[in-house]
Amino acid sequence: MTVNQRVAPRAFAEHVAQLVQVIPEDPEITRAAGLFTRALIAGGVIQAFGSGHSEAVAMEIAGRAGGLVPTNRLALRDIVLYGDTPRAELDRYDLERDPAVARTILDLAPVQEHDLFVIISNSGVNGVVVELATLVKERGHDLIAITSRAHSEAVVSRHPSGRRLADLADVVLDNHAPYGDAVLPLPLPDGASTAPASIGAVSTITSALLAQLVVAQTVSNLLEAGEVPPVYLSANVPEGDAHNLRLEALYAGRIRRGA
Repeated sequence: MTVNQRVAPRAFAEHVAQLVQVIPEDPEITRAAGLFTRALIAGGVIQAFGSGHSEAVAMEIAGRAGGLVPTNRLALRDIVLYGDTPRAELDRYDLERDPAVARTILDLAPVQEHDLFVIISNSGVNGVVVELATLVKERGHDLIAITSRAHSEAVVSRHPSGRRLADLADVVLDNHAPYGDAVLPLPLPDGASTAPASIGAVSTITSALLAQLVVAQTVSNLLEAGEVPPVYLSANVPEGDAHNLRLEALYAGRIRRGA
């Protein structure tokens, strides 16, 4: 295989295809779905948080067509949208590394007793992520982490406790992303002594797959328990809006569908 072939689109697709075959075999998916099911039957909401690219996975969980209605997305910008933090704070390059931000996000969130949290972070070591996980567990909520064990275990935590997201979660879903996330290494330039860069990040793809697998198993669990799964229709099909608004009304004040 030539150098160009090793970084071609087909090489990336083949790598992802291998992960798609491996990830569904993880027994932690069943455990996570069990926690989802328990929370929903008890009247809870799934609270999902991710910063940076991990927010895309939180969006996969909360407010997605074919997904569960009792879901809520938390984000760094909540401190401005729902709190009194100045807008300029969102421009801080190190915002997701500041543990204090986590408490503000959680205190502003419409959280109730039976809610379950899903925190997504490929590295699992930034201050907001670890602090939020710490507070969630201190307040008695179940916690599911979606993270890369390979990356997380290879870096030092940025939280004062030295802990990682995976250390705090009740269930850890490994997205199988490698250290650095990207899977196709570029050739080392002539004379270079450092490791080459890589392309083709996989964590968003595999984390979204994990999220959808957990939702699918949760819906299966609910049906088996005789429950009607509260599932979104696409807003772009006839009657989609009416269906979704009717179900969302059951969770008024508990789920946000804003920015």
